[in-house]
Amino acid sequence: MSVSPSYQTFVLEQLARCGLRIRGRSMFGGVGLYSDELFFALIADDIVYFKVDDSNRPDFEARELEPFRPYGEQGEVMGYYRVAEDLLEDPEELRLWADKAIAVARRARRPKSPRGRGRST
Repeated sequence: MSVSPSYQTFVLEQLARCGLRIRGRSMFGGVGLYSDELFFALIADDIVYFKVDDSNRPDFEARELEPFRPYGEQGEVMGYYRVAEDLLEDPEELRLWADKAIAVARRARRPKSPRGRGRST
C-alpha cells in the first residue's frame, strides 16, 4: 500500500482547489485524509478511496467503481470506494463527492446510544 509523494501532493492540491482544508497522515503504508478530525478518505497504491455508507455507495456503484480491499480481491471489503480519476480533475464534482464522504465520516463518528442501559430488570 505505498503512496508516491507526488500523487499525495496532487490529491491534496486537487482537494484544496475545491475549497476543502484537508490534511494527510501516513498510516500502514498508505495515507489517511482528514477534514478537521474526520477520517473520510484514504490513498493506497496511488488510488484515492472515499468513505461510503448507504447514502453514497450507489453513486460509486453506478460508475462501477471498486471498493477498497486491503487484502486482495478475495479479501474483506472496507467501507471505502475508489474515486474516479476524472473527478480529481473536476473541482466542482470532486467537492460534491468529498462532501458526501465527509458527511458519512461525521455520521459514523456519532456516539451510538446504548440500548437497554438504565433499565432495571
